[in-house]
Amino acid sequence: MILSPDRLARFARHIVLPEVGGAGQVALSDAHVVLVGCGGIGSPSLQYLAAAGIGRLTLVDDDTVEVSNLQRQTVYTPSDVGRAKAEAAADWVRRFDLGLRVDAIVARVGDDTATQLLPGAHLVLDGCDNFATRLSVSDACVKLGIPLTSAAVGRFQGQVANFAGHLPDQPCYRCFVGDAFDATDCDTCAADGVLGAMVGLVGTFAAMHAIRVLLAGHATFGESQFGTLHLIDGMAPSMRAIRITKDPGCKGCGSGL
Repeated sequence: MILSPDRLARFARHIVLPEVGGAGQVALSDAHVVLVGCGGIGSPSLQYLAAAGIGRLTLVDDDTVEVSNLQRQTVYTPSDVGRAKAEAAADWVRRFDLGLRVDAIVARVGDDTATQLLPGAHLVLDGCDNFATRLSVSDACVKLGIPLTSAAVGRFQGQVANFAGHLPDQPCYRCFVGDAFDATDCDTCAADGVLGAMVGLVGTFAAMHAIRVLLAGHATFGESQFGTLHLIDGMAPSMRAIRITKDPGCKGCGSGL
């Protein structure tokens, strides 16, 4: 791909970075990212993925916009209340940059649909709000050989990690949480509360972490950091990283398959 003059101008601040450069920007323009969940994490992640020039975005969410979402889900306005989040978010992308391809899928990801929704992606960014979906997405990514950026937030705590469980020496998301969370019930923002800016911090960090993977081999942005979990404490504030090891018996990526 050759970037047109208007695209060169739009992404000039990326291109002058030695760690990105023209080759890196072309790689981003050629990339296809599937975003699972267009809510609190998905909104800021989407905004910065689109701003980075990710050429194709597929947005997957089965929920609709509610008034209470506007406190943290920054791609929506009061006029979007009642609309499908995936479709409203796709409209935001179209207004923001006509040079991007965006597809909206109003559906819930599960074991029976994940492998149908994700093929062709260079990366999946999962910011959904339940463990069952997260595990379905992780298992599908392993089967399809797709890297996964996983992000979660609760109250003032956030977690972001890149996974590549399809690689023999790397863990998957299931290696991290195990099988006990294979259920739809989990803590919710409605019950526990969440600070909007905290969600923005985690979602933006997730977008940067996804870009790290997409630039691997095309630029010198740094390692993909597969299997490193970044724990973000919004109250301190602080961040620390821990290493997740591959579970040989994992039913997602190990001998338990």
